Amino acid sequence: MLDIFSRTNVGLLGDFARSKVLLAFDYDGTLAPIVAAPERAELRARTRVLLAAAARLYPVAVISGRAHTDLRRRLSGVTVASLVGNHGIESWHEAGRAGEEVLRWLPRLAEAVAPLRGVSIEDKVYSVAVHYRRSREKKRARREVLRAAGELADVRVVPGKQVINILPLGQPNKGVALERERERLGCDTAIYVGDDMSDEDVFALDQPGRLLSIRVGASRGSAAPYFIRGQRTMDTFLRTLVAHRRVQARSRVAP
Repeated sequence: MLDIFSRTNVGLLGDFARSKVLLAFDYDGTLAPIVAAPERAELRARTRVLLAAAARLYPVAVISGRAHTDLRRRLSGVTVASLVGNHGIESWHEAGRAGEEVLRWLPRLAEAVAPLRGVSIEDKVYSVAVHYRRSREKKRARREVLRAAGELADVRVVPGKQVINILPLGQPNKGVALERERERLGCDTAIYVGDDMSDEDVFALDQPGRLLSIRVGASRGSAAPYFIRGQRTMDTFLRTLVAHRRVQARSRVAP
């Protein structure tokens, strides 16, 4: 992986900023810091200001594992072009039959995690997240949750940062969602930034010149070709993109 802010690579941001580009971001660990209690994951004040500025200059999509209604609340006051929840399943319009499958899973998962202290189930209607960050026996918790998920039919299991995401098999993923939003918004290119396993569905798209995939934090196992050093670097990233568009605007009106 290559640092997008290295002297060799930073020019790529300018190249993409000059195109008809969609900016797309994950939420947790990307726009907002990872926190012990997921319900407390909020944008820092400066990040909110910069994201709002970027959204006035570019079409911006947020594609997250969170439910759509949750995203909308957390991004209150920031007008983005698109919000996609549940790892790509839930758009503004429909989410298929995923909710029916999740309803069948919940009692079985609740029974499996009942003996595990510090483990909680988040019902997101179209997918389930089982959190074990608060568990004192994380290895055991992870093992038992994966075992329970493996006993369900037609599921896709996506491990995250001290969370196990359980999704209905065959539903859209973040890669599908990005492609759909890029086409819907009439963009030729896209920049995507994420930090977790479900973001690999975007990183694995091989589209040089059309898609700039960037991971928050370097990882040898990731398909993303570029990285930024950490979540706090997002402010610098957003500031850089805003500056590129403002320079372009000034150059268009210069005599």
